[in-house]
Parts: sequence; structure tokens; C-alpha cells
Amino acid sequence: MNSIQRRLSVGLISVLIIIGLLLIQTSLWLFETSLHRYFESEMRHESENLLAALVRGPQGIELDQSRISSAYTQPFSGYYFRIEMTDETWRSRSSWDHLLPLSPVTGLQQDLTDGPQAQRLLLYRADYRRFSQTITIIIARDYTPMLRGIRRVQWTGLGLGLVSLISILLLQRMIVARALRPLEQVRRQIAQLQQGQRTDLDTQVPQELQPLVEQINRLLLHTEDTLKRSRNALGDLGHALKTPLAVLLSISARTELKSHPELRNSLRTQLNQIQQRLSRELGRARLAGEALPGAHFNCAEELPALFSTLALIHNRNLQLDWQAPDNLRLPWDREDILELLGNLLDNACKWASSRVQLEIKVLAKGFAITVDDDGPGIASGKREEVLSRGARLDEQTTGHGLGLGIVRDIVDHCAGNLRLEDSPLGGLQVVIHLPNPLFKG
Repeated sequence: MNSIQRRLSVGLISVLIIIGLLLIQTSLWLFETSLHRYFESEMRHESENLLAALVRGPQGIELDQSRISSAYTQPFSGYYFRIEMTDETWRSRSSWDHLLPLSPVTGLQQDLTDGPQAQRLLLYRADYRRFSQTITIIIARDYTPMLRGIRRVQWTGLGLGLVSLISILLLQRMIVARALRPLEQVRRQIAQLQQGQRTDLDTQVPQELQPLVEQINRLLLHTEDTLKRSRNALGDLGHALKTPLAVLLSISARTELKSHPELRNSLRTQLNQIQQRLSRELGRARLAGEALPGAHFNCAEELPALFSTLALIHNRNLQLDWQAPDNLRLPWDREDILELLGNLLDNACKWASSRVQLEIKVLAKGFAITVDDDGPGIASGKREEVLSRGARLDEQTTGHGLGLGIVRDIVDHCAGNLRLEDSPLGGLQVVIHLPNPLFKG
């Protein structure tokens, strides 16, 4: 959910920044355009006043100072003019010794020019025909205060835009968080579902999520029902085949087949393999519990029940012990771990003299499972052979084959490793290392 909020926030910030900059620039352009039009109108009016101030005098054409604004007489007032005739030039006293340049075109000039006292001047040129000659009038205004005002408007706009952006972003995060809250609730429920803490998802969700939740709940029911039917069918098939298989084994022992030893041995070998495979699958169905698919294995809840079941199956006063950290939950399917431990311990109980011990440890990147018994064990020279790739333990080693074959399949599925060692109790020690699928590093 955080990534969704982050993407939405980044997208919103980008859109707001682009729109904000466009609005600010457009507003400033409109403001400056309106300002230029105002100055153009004022300066055109001034040029016409200056044209009217040109009169004929005793010494020719003169500029009537009484018709000129007093701003043109104050030094560096920001109001300047220059009048050019064929043989005469007038300029305002306010410009002091600064001579305004002649603009190349008539009308308001787009570019600013340098003026006295570091001023930036906006120029306007008007050409008139009077006294039978061309008169060019240049009007200038100090544009520096306007530039400062525009700059203040820019900074004010940026400040207000930044405050608005932060406010909108916070409001957007609140709205998005509230809108995504049902999705976050569904995500937490799915995580609880994976950990076996619930069996379905709550249906009290917004209308947009109801089809998704209903589909997930329907899939969960279908999966659970399929697993139950598969497990029951496997058990029924196994029990149905046990009786005919026993009959065939008894037939193979009859005296009529003693005259055909090769046929008899082949028949008994095949029947024994079928019986072992059948016992293996029945053992898997027997040791697997009824749990929601995907539920994790909670040691504190599952191990006491498992050891009680083993004590009933192997009712010969065995000492069964287990050690595991408090509240340890193994992050694999509950049925797989129950099947793995059940077969390990069942195999150990078959061959133990008096004691079986289970220990589960948490490692840096996974878990270690150790099962010890005080039985006859397996000779060290045969351990690599029985664990070789592709070999079936139940076909190579008497006593330790059936359970270890199931265990090896599960360990391979979990990307772990299994090894056989001498137990401190005197028998066989089975050591399994399973990498933590939740570990990232």
C-alpha cells in the first residue's frame, strides 16, 4: 500500500508542479502584457503632449517648458524624453547627461534598455509630421520598480504554491489512505490466512472488493474440499488394497510355487515393493492433519499432539522428548512439516531401544531439525549410498527406508539438505537444514 501511496503522491506532485508553474507563468505574462499596454497608452499620450509643446517662437521652433510635466525636470526621476528634428534636438533635464537611444521601430519597444543610475528603461517611439518636417519623440519610463514588483509576485506565488502543494499532498495522503484502508485490511487478512490464523476473508468490504473477496473465499473452500477428498480417496484406496495384497502374499508362500523359485522370488519382491509404497502413502495420510492449506506449523500447538499420537502408536514405554524455542512458527505448509516430523519420529520410534529426541533450532538464515534415537543406526559406509541422488531409501536400507524416503522428498521440495550422522544417544541422528523462505539477504 505504501508503494501505491508513493506513486500517487509522486504523480500528484508532478502534475501540481507543472500546472502551478504554468499558471504562475501565464498569470505573470498576462500581468506584464497588461502593464505594457497601460504604459504604451500613457507614453503615447505623453508624446502627443510633447508634440503640442513644440511651438514657433521668435527664434524658430521652440519647446514650451510650461506645457511639460515637472517630472521631466527632476534629475533621475524615471521620466525622460528626447525629441529629434532635422536640425534640432531636445531632451529632458531629468536624464541629466544620459542620451536616450533612438529606437529602430515606432511604438513600444519589447526590450528594456539601460538608463541612468542603473535604471532599466521602457522606451516608446512615435514619429510625427509637423512644421513640414519629421519629428521623432522618444519617451522613456523607469521600469525597475515594476521588475521588483513582478519579482515579489513571483516569490509570493511560489511561496503560496508551495504551501498549497504541501496542504494538497497531506490531504491527498489522508484521502488515499482512507480509500485504501479496505485493501490494507484484505492484505492483512490474506497474511493471516497464509499463517493459518483464519480460514476465510471477511465479506464486510466495499462493493468494489466484494467480487475479489468472494472469489478468494470460493477458491479456499474448493482447495480445502479437494485436499480432503484426495486424502480420503488415498486412504480408502490404501485400505481397499491391503486385503487383496495380503492374500497375494499368502498365495506366494504356498508350496505349489516352491518348484518355481524364480517366479516365487520375483512375485514376492514386487508384492513387497507394492506393500512398502502403499504403507508409505498410508503413513502420509495418517500423519497429515486437518488444517487449512498454507497454514504454518506452530511448534507449541502441534508437537504435543504429534508426540501423543506417536506414544499411542509405539506403545512400549519409549522416552519421547522435544525442544523448540517458545512460540516458534515454521514458515512452511503445516501439513508438510507435520508429515516430515511425523515420519522422522515414526522411523526413529520403530528402531529406538528406549529414547527418541527432537530438537529444533533457529539459525541465522533458516532452521535446523535434529532427531536422535538410541537404536542400531546405519553404518557410516552406507549413509552416502542411501542418500545418493535418485536412490530410494526404502529399497536400499532395511528399517530406515520408508520414513526417510518421505522426509527426503519434503526436504528437497523446501530446498534444504539432509544428512545422517552418529547420534550421541548411540543410534542414528538425522540432521535437516531448511533455509528460511522469508529471509531476504
